[in-house]
Amino acid sequence: MVTTDRDETQAAPAATSLRGPLQRFRIAAFATGIGLLGLCAVMIVRYGFDNPEPSAIYSPIHGVIYMIYLVVAVDLALKARWSVKGTVGVLLAGCVPLLSFYVERKVTQRVTEGRKL
Repeated sequence: MVTTDRDETQAAPAATSLRGPLQRFRIAAFATGIGLLGLCAVMIVRYGFDNPEPSAIYSPIHGVIYMIYLVVAVDLALKARWSVKGTVGVLLAGCVPLLSFYVERKVTQRVTEGRKL
């Protein structure tokens, strides 16, 4: 594919205007990934050691972290004009332990390159 000066100048302002939403998304994705690992640990304590108290405290905290991730991801998706399929994929990545770290890297690469998801 041949790129022109026009294509490069259009991608640069788009990446610049998405700097704030992308940074918020990266922080939320990292927090969600850590939160999911914490939730896994709490579930092991709950079901493996028959102690429901830590999950009663941590589960609502994790829920709030995930809701923030959803809002921030949708904000970035709207501003970057992602497809519905790509947006749903990113939102679901916050439900699978360790996947949010991978998706965060891929989203960052695509947004900084000016590519859509």
